[in-house]
Amino acid sequence: MIQQFRKRSQKLFSQRNLNLYLCLSVFICGFIFVVAPAPASAQDWFKTGTGLGVSKARVAVADFAAKDTPSQPLATLFSDVLRSDLDFSGILDLVSKSYNPLQSPGTPAEVDYKGWSAAPASAQLLAFGNFTVNGNSVEIQAWLNDVRDASLPPVIGKVYRGEATETQARAFAHQFADEIIGKLSGGLPGIAATEIAFVSNRSGNKEIWAMDYDGENQRQLTQIHTISLTPRWSPDTSRIAFTCFAQPGSSSVLTAQICVYSMLTNHLISWPRFRGTNSSPSWSPDGSQLMFMSSMLGNPELFITDASGQRPKRLTFSNGSNTSPSWNPKTGQQVAFVSDRGGIPQLYTMNSDGSSQAKVDLPDMGYVIDPAWSPNGQLLAFSWRRPNGNYDIYVMEIVTRQLVELTRDVGRNERPSWAPDGRHLVFESTRTGTRQIWSMLADGTQAHQLTKQGQNESPNWSSK
Repeated sequence: MIQQFRKRSQKLFSQRNLNLYLCLSVFICGFIFVVAPAPASAQDWFKTGTGLGVSKARVAVADFAAKDTPSQPLATLFSDVLRSDLDFSGILDLVSKSYNPLQSPGTPAEVDYKGWSAAPASAQLLAFGNFTVNGNSVEIQAWLNDVRDASLPPVIGKVYRGEATETQARAFAHQFADEIIGKLSGGLPGIAATEIAFVSNRSGNKEIWAMDYDGENQRQLTQIHTISLTPRWSPDTSRIAFTCFAQPGSSSVLTAQICVYSMLTNHLISWPRFRGTNSSPSWSPDGSQLMFMSSMLGNPELFITDASGQRPKRLTFSNGSNTSPSWNPKTGQQVAFVSDRGGIPQLYTMNSDGSSQAKVDLPDMGYVIDPAWSPNGQLLAFSWRRPNGNYDIYVMEIVTRQLVELTRDVGRNERPSWAPDGRHLVFESTRTGTRQIWSMLADGTQAHQLTKQGQNESPNWSSK
C-alpha cells in the first residue's frame, strides 16, 4: 500500500483540483505546484514550475549608486536586501551578481541595455537606482526596466524618502521588492513587509516575539514571565492571540488560558479566564471569532467565542482530546483540527459550527499534529510522525488527498504556517541541535534559518 502511495505521490497534481495558477504579467503566464518524481535517495517533493511552457522572468539587480559618501553603506545594504528578497520570492530567476556588467547604472540614461541583456547576465529585467543622503534624510530613486527593449518606459519607477538609517533602508528595500513581485505575479502581493510571531526563551521565560519575514528585527513583545505558547495573528494583524499562563500570584492554580496582545497599544487586552486548560487559539478569517481548545467542562474540546471571549460555545463532543483548530481562510466555514478520539492524534475536519466532523484518512499510521491551511484554502500543511520516522512537514491537497513530504531526516519539524502568498512556509525544526525557526519555499527548497539565539518555536506568519 505504501509503495502504491509513493507512486501516486509522484504524479502531477491535476490542474483541475489544484487551480493554483497565478497569472503573471510580463513573462510568466502560470505558476503551479506539481509533484515530480523523487531523485535517487531523495524525498518526494513539490516542484515549483511554470505553465504553458513559459519560463520565469530573469531579473538582475545592479548595485545601487551612492551619490555621496554617507550613502554608500545604505546603498549596499539596500541592494543586498533587495537581492535576497527577490531570490526567495519563488517566482523569478535572479541573475547572479557575479554575472553583472562592471558598470552599475544609477539612472535610466546610464543603462547599458546590450550589456545587461547579453550573456552572461542574460537579464530580461533590471532593478537599479541611486541613493542621496542629506543630513538625516535619504532619497532613493529606484527603477525596474525591461533591458531587452530600450524604447519601453520603466516597468516601475519609484522614489522613497525617509530617515537615513539602516532600518529605513531595509524597509524601503522590502517595499521595492514587493513592488517588483507584485508586477510579476499579476498583482499578488509580496511578503517582504510581513512579520512572523514566535515563542522564544532567550529572555529567561517563554515569551511572544516578532521578527521581519527574513529573520531581521527580532524583538520581544510580551513580558508575562511564565510561559507563552502558540501565537496566532489576527487577520488584520492588529492582535496576537496565544496560550498563556497566569502571572504568579494572580491565582492559586496556574492553568493555561487564552491571552490577546494588541500590536497597536503594545499591551495585553482583557480577555476572560475559563476553568480548566485553555489553549491553541485560532482566528476566524474575518477576525470576529476565536476557536480554541478548552477543558472548562471536563474533556478537552473545541469551543468558539466572539473576539472578546464572550459567549463560549462547545463544538466537539467526543471521547478524546480535540485541539489545534485551523480555520480555512478561503471558505471561512471549514476547520481542520487534531483529535485522539481514535487512539492517537489524527487529522479531522468539520464545519465551523461543529457539524460534519470527519477523519482525514492517510495512507499510513502515525501521529498528526499542527494543521495549517494555505491562503487559497486548497492545501493543508501539517506535521506527521509516521511509524518509522521523525516529525516531518507534509502538504496535502484536500480534495484529492494527494500528499508530498517537504522535510525528511533533518531533525524534528513541526508547527508549519503559510505566508500570505501561498508560496512560502515557516516552521520550527531541531535540525541544528536546538529548536529554531526556519522558512522555506512551499516546494521544500531554499530552507532559511531565521533564529539562532535560545530555543524558538511556534512560528505564525502574519497575513500582511
